[in-house]
Amino acid sequence: MPQSFLSDATAIAPAHIIEMAQKAASPRVAIARAGAPLPMLAAKEATEANMMIPVFTGERHMIEAEAEKLNWNISGFELIEAEGEAASGAAAALACGEGRADVLMKGQLHTDAFMRAAVSRDAGLRTGRRFVHIFHITTADGTGSITISDAAVNVTPDIATRQDATAEVVKLLHKLGNARPKVAFLSATESAIESVPSSMEGRALRDWARANIADADFSGPLAFDLIMSPKSVATKKMTDDPVAGKADAIIVPDIVSGNGLFKSFVYLAGGCAGGIVMGAKVPILLTSRADPPAARLSSVALGAIMAAA
Repeated sequence: MPQSFLSDATAIAPAHIIEMAQKAASPRVAIARAGAPLPMLAAKEATEANMMIPVFTGERHMIEAEAEKLNWNISGFELIEAEGEAASGAAAALACGEGRADVLMKGQLHTDAFMRAAVSRDAGLRTGRRFVHIFHITTADGTGSITISDAAVNVTPDIATRQDATAEVVKLLHKLGNARPKVAFLSATESAIESVPSSMEGRALRDWARANIADADFSGPLAFDLIMSPKSVATKKMTDDPVAGKADAIIVPDIVSGNGLFKSFVYLAGGCAGGIVMGAKVPILLTSRADPPAARLSSVALGAIMAAA
C-alpha cells in the first residue's frame, strides 16, 4: 500500500490567540446566511468561548431550526431576516457598514456571492485599500506559526495589491504580539532574474517595504527553502539575511502558490489555519465548508482581535 503523505495530526486552535480574543471586548459578528450546521456550530462555540456576539442573517426558520438542533437558545440575539444568498450577504454586509456589527462572517453561501456583497458600494465597507486575504497558520501542537497572503481572494495581485497585503500582514502580526515580524517575498530563486517576473517583483517589493513599513524586516526574492530552512540558508551562505530561514510571513505572487502553500501546511503538516480578509471597514471571515472546528474558532479569534484594534 502506498505511503500517504497526508498528516493525521489533529490541529488545535492556538491558545495564545484564543486568550487574546477572550480578553478583548466581544465583537458583534454578522453571519451571512447563518442557517446551516457549520456556521451555527461555529457561532455557538465562539459565543460560548466569549469571543463574539452573533448577529444572524438569513431565513429565520432555517436559523431557528439549526439552533434547536444544538439546544441553543438564540432569542437574545439579533436576527435579520433575508431570503437567499444575495439578500443574506447584503444584509450582513450592510449591518457592518452601518456600524450595527463589527465583523462580517461567511455562512452558508458561495464565496463569490459573499464577497460581492462585501465589496458592493451599498455596503459601505470600502476604505480605499484593497481587500486582501491572510492565513495565519499554527503548527499542529500550537507552538509555531506562519502567515500567508494572499491565498483566497486576489488571483493575480499586482504590485500595489501586494504592497497593501504586506502592510496588512505586518499590522496583523503586530496586533498578535510580534514586535518585529520577518516577511519574505516568495519566488523560485533568491536572485532578481528578468526571466522570472516574480523575482524582479520580489526585489521591488522588498525595497518598497523597507522604505515604507516600520518595525519589520523584509527579504526577497526568496525561494521556499530559503524562507523556511536554516540548513538551506547556511548551505547557500545567506546567514546574514534578516529573514531567510526564520520568516514569520510569506507574501506570494499569485493565488495558486498561496493556496498551494496554505493547503500544504494544513494537509501535510496538520496545521491550523485561521483566515481573515483585511482592508475593509471591518474584519471579514471567509470560512470554508472544509474548515475543521479549530480553524473556524481561530478565524473568529483573529476577527475579534482585529475588531478590538
